[in-house]
Amino acid sequence: MSDSLPLSPEELEALRRITSPTICNAIETFGVRDHAEGFMGPEIRCISPGLGNMAGYACTAVIGAKVAGGSRSAPPMPELWEHVASIPGPRVLVIHDVDFPRPLGSFWGEVNANIFKAQGVVGTVTDGGVRDLPEVRALGFHYFASEVLVSHANLHLIDVGVPVEVGGLRVEPGDLIHGDEHGVVKIPPGIARQVPAAAEKIEKAERGIIQMCQAPDFSVDKLLKAFGAKHR
Repeated sequence: MSDSLPLSPEELEALRRITSPTICNAIETFGVRDHAEGFMGPEIRCISPGLGNMAGYACTAVIGAKVAGGSRSAPPMPELWEHVASIPGPRVLVIHDVDFPRPLGSFWGEVNANIFKAQGVVGTVTDGGVRDLPEVRALGFHYFASEVLVSHANLHLIDVGVPVEVGGLRVEPGDLIHGDEHGVVKIPPGIARQVPAAAEKIEKAERGIIQMCQAPDFSVDKLLKAFGAKHR
């Protein structure tokens, strides 16, 4: 966990009010990473878009359902509960499934969603699968996953509290994660408190462009002027 984190509840709420695409745009203005880095690929989908935006600190685990010796799904190992408790809230449980890209068994369902919500986990991000969609949606627990699955199969926990790669993004325990119906992004800790102000500045500039485009007197000349461009 960086010295810049955790954020206050008010600072986290400010991030939750921003969409993930605008979060990405705001991060770009700081020049802290390449524009093609820091977010998950389209294989990680928002399964519960009606729940709005999610923000929290990553707890991590590795699971599998096809590995030899796997047993029927059971409550997670005490080590995982202890790891979750070691991360400041709100928490997001980021899980790598070693069976990806064809996960077989879902770690997530109504029972685990309730167990982890009681521990301050607001949602999960996984390249595995999820199930019990109506019950978990009613609970207000966020699902970001690669698949919706019907069974837990031989699901078992492999590792806890280690760096994982999900959706092409490396996530370490304590990383600040933001997600909405567009996808999932990691917010660099050193700029996290500055992101809302940067996002507001970007949105103000975008509103000006949109209003100009929707105005009855729109012209390409005005558009070029707005972007500081000239006719070729």
